[in-house]
Amino acid sequence: MKKHILSPGGELNGELRVVSDKSITHRALLLAALAQGESEITHPLLGDDLQSTIAALRFCGVLINEEEGRLYVHSDGVLHIPDNGVVNCGNSGTLMRIFCGVAVGANIAYRLIGDDSLMQRPMRRVAWPLCEMGAKVEVESSGKPPIVLEKHQGLRGIRHNLKTASAQVKSALLLAGLRAEGETTVEEPLPSRDHTELMLKSFGVVPKRDGALVSVQGGTPLNATGIKVPADISSAAFFMVGAAMTPGSDLTLTNVGINPTRFGAVEIIRRMGADVDVINVREYGNELVADIRVCGSELHGIDIEADLVPSAIDDFPALLIAAAAAIGKTTLSGATELRNKESDRIGAMVEGLLALGVECEERKDGIVVRGAGDKKNVFSGGKVQSRGDHRIAMAFSIAALRAADEIVVENCDNVSTSFPGFAAMAREVGLRIAVEED
Repeated sequence: MKKHILSPGGELNGELRVVSDKSITHRALLLAALAQGESEITHPLLGDDLQSTIAALRFCGVLINEEEGRLYVHSDGVLHIPDNGVVNCGNSGTLMRIFCGVAVGANIAYRLIGDDSLMQRPMRRVAWPLCEMGAKVEVESSGKPPIVLEKHQGLRGIRHNLKTASAQVKSALLLAGLRAEGETTVEEPLPSRDHTELMLKSFGVVPKRDGALVSVQGGTPLNATGIKVPADISSAAFFMVGAAMTPGSDLTLTNVGINPTRFGAVEIIRRMGADVDVINVREYGNELVADIRVCGSELHGIDIEADLVPSAIDDFPALLIAAAAAIGKTTLSGATELRNKESDRIGAMVEGLLALGVECEERKDGIVVRGAGDKKNVFSGGKVQSRGDHRIAMAFSIAALRAADEIVVENCDNVSTSFPGFAAMAREVGLRIAVEED
């Protein structure tokens, strides 16, 4: 297994375009597979999770070719899944959940499996509403994979009220709704990322939005199109936090997607006192992008309100590092969803912060961090177990900027699921990182 070896200190300076957006690339591939004709995806992310998506779609008869930073996806609008086929989703929860909605319209018996981590993640919340639509979807009694889908008698539109904001479940239901009779409506308790809704417009389908409700009409075909993928704001979050908490840093992140449903990390570090400028705002395909300049500044602890959680759900490993480097107490609540990611991210962050000498307290739905930002060295140094979670691994790598001694982050193989080349890119802007095989 790979481990990150971090020498303490340093600053983050210069200009950087982080890897392309994982969520948008997933959706571009899956929607292109449902569209008739050839779609072109510019600047896709090609990390391990996306390789799982490409392999799954090829298994279902979709032609996908890669040429000079682009993917060309050719489909007749139907997934030709081999009867009783097994689709391996690797480590990707996004693929497993959304694929249920994409493929249920194919009305073929098949199973969805994944790696050890993915097979421990909850899937009942996507299976049950699809069953309500008329599909036959089964999971284990624990609610975990494998997901087994059987042939059904047709899908009907429903109105489903999500108990927890989930862009993945919402996307699965909307895409299943395109092959259902009548209208399918999803109600959200809080706004979740809306990449699917924006992208559907590019493919010729215009979802109806009414406050917390979003609807699609069944029987609406998708037409092939071109999709441009911006840089991933969740990947940029590690560098935003690193620069914000480190005196002397001055880092500009370019062409970052700033979709309002993903902007929570910027709002949170600004409230903590970070010096953040969002400049050169422009349209890139169907998404807003900007350049984000972050300079080192004094951070202070805050209470993070529950209404900010969905728009920063993937960014809390990085944000909790910022909390440790702030002056005073930061409280995160309403974030139970963090326990259902690639790892239990609340437990993993508490474990890692304590290992590095940070005072913190685990709560059922969040964490309290008592920051030591008034000290030069916030973290003591030591070993951290990432639990095989890419975002935990990258978060504790950034912590070395304010550490007294070397930090070793173990089990970092899965960093490539979302951020291939992370270590090399981080070195370019000043992080003292080496990667070794354990």
